[in-house]
Amino acid sequence: MDPTTTTATITTTVNRRRRRKVIVIMGPTGAGKSRLSIDLVKRYFHNAEIINSDKMQVYKGLNHTTNKITLQERKEVPHHLLGEIDPSRPVFTPSDFRKRGSGIISLVKSRWKIPFIVGGSNSFIYSLLTKRFDPGQDVFNGPDPDPICSDLRYDVCFIWVDVCLPVLNNYLSRRVDEMLECGMFDELSSFFRSGEYKKVNRSGLGQAIGVPEFEEYFSKFDRDDDDVEGYFGKSSERADEYEDVVRRIKENTCQLAKRQVAKILRLRDGGWDLNRVDATEAFKAVLASDGGGGGSRVSEIWEKQVVEPSMKIVKRFLDE
Repeated sequence: MDPTTTTATITTTVNRRRRRKVIVIMGPTGAGKSRLSIDLVKRYFHNAEIINSDKMQVYKGLNHTTNKITLQERKEVPHHLLGEIDPSRPVFTPSDFRKRGSGIISLVKSRWKIPFIVGGSNSFIYSLLTKRFDPGQDVFNGPDPDPICSDLRYDVCFIWVDVCLPVLNNYLSRRVDEMLECGMFDELSSFFRSGEYKKVNRSGLGQAIGVPEFEEYFSKFDRDDDDVEGYFGKSSERADEYEDVVRRIKENTCQLAKRQVAKILRLRDGGWDLNRVDATEAFKAVLASDGGGGGSRVSEIWEKQVVEPSMKIVKRFLDE
């Protein structure tokens, strides 16, 4: 073997061991990142804490609309940057996330725990992990984006939860309906009726999917019968408007997922070593089940095709 190659390999290995180890669970919206992170931490990696990297979920408020993981779903796993940022303040930028996230990683490591970075905002993930971050550069958008920097600040294990887009789109459509029925509509009604939306930075939480789409709706119709199930007989105009809003929310959610996947592919093509875990079959099972619920078959597929492969990847990484 070439001595130069051997020396370079040894140097790379030593540098990796010196860097702090971090786990990243990434993927498009709705792909099950939060569920996977809780499965891994509660069952296999108990000495871990989760840092949220969803740029809408960092803000306080609109928990249903931004689909934050609930306290019950967190199962006592510590979470950071989840519902912590005042939405009336200036936008929480990738630079802010880099600064806050770095401090949290240091704090978690000081407790001899493993940081899990979990979320779908790839601009946040990139800003936190890359060694050379320039807030003036755009590495994702435009006809001639700036080059991806593959030199990372930490020793990172990436789990990319992927779902075939046609399957994910069908699931996202169903999920929007479920979110509206389970509190999103009532939450947005209160948000607009109370005037709370006037205090929110329109470039921050005000951009959460559901807020721009419903703004005109709630300004057009009065508060009588603000009930997702009860008002359709009152006004065909109102019912038609509601259906149009829901359609746009679904379209925008699917477009978001598509953009997120494109950014992930750009990171991969830029030299980031992403471990792709395909959750498509689990989502097909969800769609095939009555009411979109779980069931034993969904759990079995999720366990076999998502949790177990991810656990093995993370364990191997931590044992290196």
